[in-house]
Amino acid sequence: MPDIRIQIGEHECGADWTDTCPGTRAAIEAALPLAGEGHRWGDELYFPTAVAVEAENARTEVPAGAVAYWPQGNAICLFWGPTPTSRCAEPRAASPVNVIARIDDTTALAGSENGTRVRMTEF
Repeated sequence: MPDIRIQIGEHECGADWTDTCPGTRAAIEAALPLAGEGHRWGDELYFPTAVAVEAENARTEVPAGAVAYWPQGNAICLFWGPTPTSRCAEPRAASPVNVIARIDDTTALAGSENGTRVRMTEF
């Protein structure tokens, strides 16, 4: 069973925590549930949070399915494909993000639009 339940509008997917940013993961995990209005940027959906964490092993190029925290915007980002800053088909953040989890099946993200309600909870 996945660690995290992510609801995107009427769709749902699961994600598992990663060990790349333990401090960020702890802050996000302690703040769950998190929810907000999603903003689409290419094949990325992000939503603002009240969580404030510094950069931790931050990077711009991330794998498809990455769940990341964006320190510059205090937001959770869900990546599944190219963004406006991508060089090829890889997801690329606007500025460095802290990767905290990985979604196995990103199908639920593809149909998301600006204004889609996103909610993250423990499974």
